Amino acid sequence: MAARIPLDPPRTLLFRAMSWYSNRTYGKVVDPVRAHAHHTGVLWSLARLELAVGRWKKLDPQLKALAVMTSAATVGCSWCMDFGYLENHRHGMDPRKLRDVPLWRESGVYTPLERDVMEYSEAMSLTPPEVGDEPAERLRTALGEAAFVELTTMVAVENMRSRTNSALALTSQGFKDRCEVDRPANR
Repeated sequence: MAARIPLDPPRTLLFRAMSWYSNRTYGKVVDPVRAHAHHTGVLWSLARLELAVGRWKKLDPQLKALAVMTSAATVGCSWCMDFGYLENHRHGMDPRKLRDVPLWRESGVYTPLERDVMEYSEAMSLTPPEVGDEPAERLRTALGEAAFVELTTMVAVENMRSRTNSALALTSQGFKDRCEVDRPANR
């Protein structure tokens, strides 16, 4: 399926700056930038949001990654799963944990706390949300209030990303494939 909006937006100054950053960081311009660039105000607002979100540091980064990827898997955003694999692989996360996110209930690679985070993220990402008091209280107690609020908000942000990308029919850009290529030693 092709994206529901052309991925060749007007070449505004903001789009050119975002394209430069995306190329430098990811080796290509990510499709959400191309899609959002049709509305400069949306692109600018989302860029500021992502910069702010990147400064939140109360929640363990690996728990945050699992929460975000579980939300993306629950919503069904292949673009987000692909990109999440790249981002978290680059930060040294265990590839088995990344691969097993869609099957987290059957996988043996997660700790009890990681499972609680994934259960909470999945429950938040359903429509309507089905968050229970017991899992929420377990996480609030285990993480502390600041990290629990960050977790909850990260899942909400990922729901926005995943639902937007899915609605625009943005699909995988092959990031995961690049992570799994065996590289010869001493190249």
